[in-house]
Amino acid sequence: MANSPHGGILKDLIARDAPRREELYREAETLPAITLTERQLCDLELILNGGFSPLEGFMSEKDYNGVVENLRLTDGNLFSMPITLDLTQKTIEDLGIKSGARLALRDFRDDRNLAIITVEDVYKPDKDREAKLVFGGDPEHPAIKYLLNSAEEYYVGGKIDAIDRLMHYDYVDLRYSPAELRLHFDKLGWGRVVAFQTRNPMHRAHRELTVRAARARQANVLIHPVVGLTKPGDIDHFTRVRVYQALLPRYPNGMAVLGLLPLAMRMGGPREAIWHAIIRKNHGATHFIVGRDHAGPGKNSKGVDFYGPYDAQEAVEKYRDELGIEVVPFQQMTYLPDSDEYKPRDEVEAGVRTLDISGTELRRRLRTGVDIPDWFSYPEVVKVLRESHPPRAKQGFCVFLTGFQNSGKDAIARALNVTLNQQGGRAVSLLLGETVRHELSSELGYTREDRDKNIGRIAFVASELTKSGSAVIAAPIAPFETARKQARELVEKHGSFYLVHVATSLEFCEKTDKRGIYEKARRGEIKGFTGVDDPYEVPTKADLVVDAEKTNVRTIVHQIVLLLEAEGLLDQF
Repeated sequence: MANSPHGGILKDLIARDAPRREELYREAETLPAITLTERQLCDLELILNGGFSPLEGFMSEKDYNGVVENLRLTDGNLFSMPITLDLTQKTIEDLGIKSGARLALRDFRDDRNLAIITVEDVYKPDKDREAKLVFGGDPEHPAIKYLLNSAEEYYVGGKIDAIDRLMHYDYVDLRYSPAELRLHFDKLGWGRVVAFQTRNPMHRAHRELTVRAARARQANVLIHPVVGLTKPGDIDHFTRVRVYQALLPRYPNGMAVLGLLPLAMRMGGPREAIWHAIIRKNHGATHFIVGRDHAGPGKNSKGVDFYGPYDAQEAVEKYRDELGIEVVPFQQMTYLPDSDEYKPRDEVEAGVRTLDISGTELRRRLRTGVDIPDWFSYPEVVKVLRESHPPRAKQGFCVFLTGFQNSGKDAIARALNVTLNQQGGRAVSLLLGETVRHELSSELGYTREDRDKNIGRIAFVASELTKSGSAVIAAPIAPFETARKQARELVEKHGSFYLVHVATSLEFCEKTDKRGIYEKARRGEIKGFTGVDDPYEVPTKADLVVDAEKTNVRTIVHQIVLLLEAEGLLDQF
């Protein structure tokens, strides 16, 4: 434990248990082990180093219920977010997990034992209540989707003995524990520190905001970005950290320090803002900038925000005295071109000309290579972003053809492969259904589960190739809508995905089948054959629909090329 003028008692379990490390290490080798997921590892790291202080482990049922219902641990301490270790019933039964058991907690990345948990209880949570009280209840909320669809059915609570810290290989010099960051502030002589939470790149407006906030409070700035798990679709943390490093010299006289936070965000709005304030207080901050719709996931499918714009600020302000950290409301900054300065929007007089670039517009400019003006961002920041966001014509993409056996999709895929290779400019990869079955999925059958696994493997390969800037042409039968949707979601993390439905009729496919495959299926010699004794779900959102019975392959390939050209993907071919 540590004490500091920057906060109260800090429960640094790694420091507390250091004298017993060898003893705990040897014990862990003899215990049943739980291999933690990425999210569980993020939580464990901040439990171990005191970032989640006063927590000393994963929440017991009493603590969990208190936090869900009243934002209180059983000892009365304020805590707003359930921190739980979710496990399957099978794991609990196989390992004999019950009250009093000791279990090793293991890192999935390198199989190192990081800690030992002494189980206090095993309980089945009311997830619907958790979804409603913690996140607001909207079924489209990403945290609720995770809770109901991905989190396991049982929680295991108990205190933790620390064996070792997690091993990181990136930005090691920026990964301060709370105790290390407090000590760093003390060495610098900083008594007042304004923490800035971010999961996005920072530009001139953010710099102006944080400088203004610090100067108004005679404080310094802690730029404290999340580098654990953020909102799906966010820019990767490697790019973001390079942006923060490029921006840091723009702060006057060493005003700012950069430290990374390995947090798994829940995008929980008001609850999350309180949680963030607790975490920053533990890291030694005295002030915390709370933004408009802080840690909100945006809008649902109806275009409605999950939380009110100032709910988070009001929630943190409500507990301000207890938190022991001062709320700094986020001021929306806007650029005044006539005076070449940034000002808070509510301080701009009527009639004064202003300029802004939205996040959507910034992404468009990065994608298309359009100029990003110096008034919006610094040249060194734009350089980093352009390195990670190549122009559209250099981005990878996947053309995913689906249709019946003998629909013409393979012939179209081969012809498109030749066309793109002839034009040159980037690597082109061809993933035909039969080839993938032979090379990647030879052990799979034709059940619904095996078909989905096969499409998942194709999507994974396509995603990795797309990330590297390749053009990928995939042509499986892919009969099920869910698997096609999941393939799109996976590939679109790194590039564009175009679903082409080769809608050639089953009758024509069967009539022109020179290999006799349909005939064998009709005789029952082939089981689970799509279109004969297994269904094909017609795509509802195809980017292009073609029919090889009515249109020749050359024309269909030309249609696909025109689609890609219209999207700006073939400019450099």
